[in-house]
Formats: sequence, C-alpha cells, structure tokens
Amino acid sequence: MSAPAKVFRLPDLGEGLTEAEVVQWQVRVGDEVGVDQEVVTVETAKAAVEVPCPYAGTVAQLHAEPGTVLAVGAPLITISDGTSPDAAGPANAADEGDRAGEQYRTEERAGARTPEGSAEDDAPERPLIGYGAGEGPARRRTGRRRGAGTPSTETPVEAQPRVPEEEPTQAVRVISPLVRRLAAEWGVDLASVRPGPTGVIRRADLEAFRRSAQTAPATAPSPLGEEIRIPIQGVQRIMVERLTTARREIPDATTWVDVDATRLMKTKDALRASRPEAGIGVLALLARIVVSGLTAYPALNSSVDLEAGEIVQHGRIHLGFAAQSPRGLVVPVVKDAGSMTTAELAGALRALTEKARDGKLTPAELSGGTFTLNNYGVFGVDGSTPIINHPEAAMLGVGRIVDKPWVHKGKLRVRRVTQLSLSFDHRVCDGGTAGGFLRQVADRVEQPAALLADL
Repeated sequence: MSAPAKVFRLPDLGEGLTEAEVVQWQVRVGDEVGVDQEVVTVETAKAAVEVPCPYAGTVAQLHAEPGTVLAVGAPLITISDGTSPDAAGPANAADEGDRAGEQYRTEERAGARTPEGSAEDDAPERPLIGYGAGEGPARRRTGRRRGAGTPSTETPVEAQPRVPEEEPTQAVRVISPLVRRLAAEWGVDLASVRPGPTGVIRRADLEAFRRSAQTAPATAPSPLGEEIRIPIQGVQRIMVERLTTARREIPDATTWVDVDATRLMKTKDALRASRPEAGIGVLALLARIVVSGLTAYPALNSSVDLEAGEIVQHGRIHLGFAAQSPRGLVVPVVKDAGSMTTAELAGALRALTEKARDGKLTPAELSGGTFTLNNYGVFGVDGSTPIINHPEAAMLGVGRIVDKPWVHKGKLRVRRVTQLSLSFDHRVCDGGTAGGFLRQVADRVEQPAALLADL
C-alpha cells in the first residue's frame, strides 16, 4: 500500500511576509523529488525565494500557476508515495483543505483578505524547511487552485467551493486574479473563454479570445500604438505601495548643494592603488561619509511611530542603497554600517550589489533600513528630489560627478563637481538640522581627509 499523499503549503518566509507570487516551477507533475529539493521560485514583496519541499516522492499536483499570489499556508504542491517523519495523514490534509476552502470563500465574498491582527497573525513563526500540511489553517486570497474539479485521489483537498451559485461542474476555472481583473476591464465573459490544455483559463487564453472577438476590419495602427497594460506585481508592487505611503504620510522637504568632489575622486584613486584588494570605490566613500553625518545628526536616522505618537531615533545605522536587479530597483541594506570600517563597507556593498544583479537577495537583506543612499548619478543625471523610503525619515541622493567650471582658491578651474540632494521628513527635524547634516556631508566630500577625525 502506497504512502498517503502529502500537501506542502506555502511556508512562512519570515520578515512579516504574508503572501508570495508563484514565479516558476522547477518540477512538473510526475517528477521525482527528494527531501529539501527546491521545487518552485516565489516572489515576495521583498525578494525572489527558492522554496524547498520537505517531502520526497512523486509530484502529484501543482496547486498554482505562475502569476498566482498565494497566502502563507495555502496549498503549494502535493507529493505522493514519499515519506516524511512529521507528515500529516490524509484526514488531516483533507480537513486543512476544507478549512482553507471555507476561509477562501468567505474572503472572496467579502472582497478582502484576513484583517491584520487576527488570531492567525499571532500564530508562532513556522520554519521554511519541514512546514507541511497539518500545521494550521491556510490563508488564501487567490482564485481556485489548479486541480479544482479534476478527479484525483485527494478530492476533499481539491474540491471546488460548494456554493449554490457556482457548481463544480459549471465553474469558470480561473486561478490568476490578474486574469479575472483583465476580463472585467475588457468586458469579457469568462464563461465564453476556452481554457488551454491544462483546463485553466490563463492570460494567453483570454488574450486569444479577445483577438478573435475583434471582428472589425483591420485598419492601419495608430501612430501611438496600442494601449498596453502592465501588471503591478512583485517588487514593483511593493515599491508602488511604499512610495505611495511615503507621499501620503510624510511631509517631506528637499534641500541640495553643489560640491567639489575632486579630492574625493583622488582619494578613491589613492586607496585603489594602495589597497587594491579592498575594492574601495566612490559608493563606499560616500557611505562612510553618510555614516559620519548620521552619527553627528542622529535625528536623520529616525522613523515616526504614528500609533505611539513618537519619533524613534534608531541606535544603529542600517544603511540602504539603491541597486538595479533583474526585477527592477531594489534597496539592499548594510546592517550595522555605523560600526564598519571603510573597507568593510566596501565589501558589504559589493557583496549586496552582486546579489542584487543575480537576483539572489533575501528578504532579510532588503529589510530594516534606517537611512537610504541613492546614487542616481550612474544614470547620467545631475539632480533629483528623492522620495523617502518609508518608514525611514531621510534619503540622500548623489548626482553624476562631471567636469565643471569651479572657483578654486580664487581662480576659475575645471573641477569634478556633483550635486547632493537630501529629502527629509519635516516631522523629525527642521531645516537647520537637515542643512547641518547636508553641509557636513558636503564638507567631507570636498575634504575627505576630515574623516580621519571621526576614526
């Protein structure tokens, strides 16, 4: 007699994350998997994560198509004929599936997710490895699962929602909330759309139906082209939410100054020549200067706790910096930057930048910043008014460093000049404090040797 099928649910990925989007499956139905083998890539609000499965056996079911957003605890993959010392029995899996389905139906009718602060939110954190069926009720906000309505040995887990207005044999099989939204925007009746070979209506099926429904004779395309709608998801979604919150909540102000960075560039070259193994570049020197400024002006290393009615000045400096990744702009964080040497800062910045380029940053490495340094000069621009990275209280932007005419020692010279822009939360300090911080940073850029006084 074969071992019972086991349902592995989306685990708690830490950092307060409550959901993740399925990006790509590493396995297919029928594949053999081993314990702790990575089976799927999911994208949280903070990073892409490779999720390992704690069970060994044969893949019997994939519960979500790529593009589906799942809540923590929602069914992810079913493994059959495997063994696991802490696997739940079939009755437990069925009970969990029923509870997950009931909760999903309740949330779908209400049109909202489980409120924050519920009993589920207070549940203890579950580890990534070994978290399977029977660990607690599932929480979902997506459409029905891939196996809904398909005969299988685990019908109680995968059964369609039992509601009078939508019988299992007549239900429109849509998993992705994006497909439902696009259908509503385009005025398409999903019941009229033919699903693909999987039996599930995907975006490609919806687009094909829409094209076939356009019976008007072909005309020359508009000079501006067709309207394109791009889903806001993954990292882009969290950035949109964070920036919107920042603009809505933070009364920000921006101050800026032009500085002569000639000596800074010479210092960089001298350090590269004397300590090539340290790899100290301009960003590391700027980070060291920012740390020095925050030490002198701790009001900028703060956040506002509206519920408590308090300004929180953080005792440690966790320096975020903007970096490009395959998933767009991300802000990795150098933890405890205030206790690092310049060489240590350079190493940490380099390591995080490489991980950003490879798309390997973890949620922990993208969380917890107290101040952000944004070197937008790499894009060839001089200035900007940075939007503060909520819930931080300030961000320093650095423009490109270029040759410009500059009065130096009473004579007009060509010098290496850049512009510094500081956006700050006016609730944590006034313009005098912000100006003092920016002026100290500018002075250190112009006279890097002054940093020795802080060591």
